[in-house]
Amino acid sequence: MTTSADREIPVDEKTATKRLEEEGEIAADYLEELLDIADLDGDIEIDVDHGRAAVEILGEEGAERSLRRLAGPDGEVLDALQELTRLAVQAKTGDRSRLMLDVAGYRAGRRAELLKVAEAAIATVRASGESLALEAMNPFERKVVHDAVAEAGLVSESDGVEPARHVVVRPA
Repeated sequence: MTTSADREIPVDEKTATKRLEEEGEIAADYLEELLDIADLDGDIEIDVDHGRAAVEILGEEGAERSLRRLAGPDGEVLDALQELTRLAVQAKTGDRSRLMLDVAGYRAGRRAELLKVAEAAIATVRASGESLALEAMNPFERKVVHDAVAEAGLVSESDGVEPARHVVVRPA
């Protein structure tokens, strides 16, 4: 019997993981400078998640509230900060980054909310047999919903033009 520890990781997978870890390190350096300039305290965690570099700025008890300003009321500030961080990574590596950034658990909390929205939409579409258009969402939010709908065995697609782009859930 072979265990996952016995499994040898292919060279190309190792190379991809190393590249994503490098993206995370570059992003962490950029974000550390930003935190220093903004005089904010935060710890930065780097991971590789679903083929993307994932960086999270975490605050200690009491400091999370000040970090939440980096997310903004509806995540717009976080989206802008993520894009700036991706550009900083691209400037160093020469390659476009798909890095995901979270601040003080904002995206994790939003993901939980979106899963509830997706579950309700799935139940409605199954009960009615009719397509259902959801509210406008950013690309991260649409991806969460698309994944949940696909996992439930239904079909979804994005429709409309930014900033009104939204997910339509359809029966299978």
